Amino acid sequence: MPGSKKIKNALISVFHKDGLDNILKKLNDADVTFFSTGGTKEFIEACDYPCVSVESLTGYPSILGGRVKTLHPKVFGGILNRRENESDQQQMVQYDIPEIDLVIAATNTPDMWFPATACIVCDKLGIRNAWGFDLLAACSGFLYGLETVSKFIESGQYRKALFLAGDKMSAIVDYTDRNTCPLFGDAATALLIEPTTEDVGVVDKIFRVDGVGRHHLYMKAGGSQYPSTHETVDNRWHYTYQDGKTVFKYAVLHMADAAIELMERNHISPEELAYLVPHQANLRIIDAVGRRMELDPEKVMVNIEKYGNTTAATIPLCLYDWEHKLKKGDKLILAAFGGGFTWGALYLKWAY
Repeated sequence: MPGSKKIKNALISVFHKDGLDNILKKLNDADVTFFSTGGTKEFIEACDYPCVSVESLTGYPSILGGRVKTLHPKVFGGILNRRENESDQQQMVQYDIPEIDLVIAATNTPDMWFPATACIVCDKLGIRNAWGFDLLAACSGFLYGLETVSKFIESGQYRKALFLAGDKMSAIVDYTDRNTCPLFGDAATALLIEPTTEDVGVVDKIFRVDGVGRHHLYMKAGGSQYPSTHETVDNRWHYTYQDGKTVFKYAVLHMADAAIELMERNHISPEELAYLVPHQANLRIIDAVGRRMELDPEKVMVNIEKYGNTTAATIPLCLYDWEHKLKKGDKLILAAFGGGFTWGALYLKWAY
């Protein structure tokens, strides 16, 4: 995992302020209307561009007090498309792109159903000696993908794996649905995973999946059961539906149970654990899981107020935000819960 720093540094430049200024200017010149909230809205307005509040779309004040930094699909699409610039592609060449031999992408919102996002990334970055695929496990995608990549590395057949986790939830959120639209955000993350002989990295995991949740958290249309038609669009079946109360109940129970079982199996006490890194679905869920694990609140990573629920990207965003506090050998429990239902916990020793 030491190589993850290289890829991450490349990603930082994509969201540098100067780059965003340039993107906003191009979008404004193309007559794009900006919709946002919280810090992002303030940033756009500080650049002297008009920005309509997301609250005006829903007709009610944000239940998060305008804290979630979410961009309207048109704006976020502009940020993603900057990856296609020649300067960005040239910048990535220096990060040993030819040596990458495995690419896995965890996402619920691919650009298209096929080809896979992994294929598109390989093409755009010039990766020609790898194989890979997409993985869909809703909000558990990062954990499932990290374990999958780790097993491929441990097999000895692969040396450098590029693991991507991200979602553009603004594309599948109904901004007239007050129960879901304030909750989700857009984000993408990337890790470079390599083998090591040291006692660090992925140590153990507990994953589960059942079909109970398929009635409580889903996007009804767009698959083979309900292909896109005039009717499915009119019925708004191409947006995320969530039964919040049911999801809350299952999430607290299963995330906590998996994390506690994993700690007991590996003889980790609450005092020995450096951090719990939970999926950032809901602050009440995060708090409840931390209490059930008998953890000091300072040991629970929380950044939902900055990004919202970015589904597959929430856990790596936490690791990114806390990187400066982590030290080699720190014991971390990563826990997630998502549609399906899917859930689980993973024990990770920090590598640097």
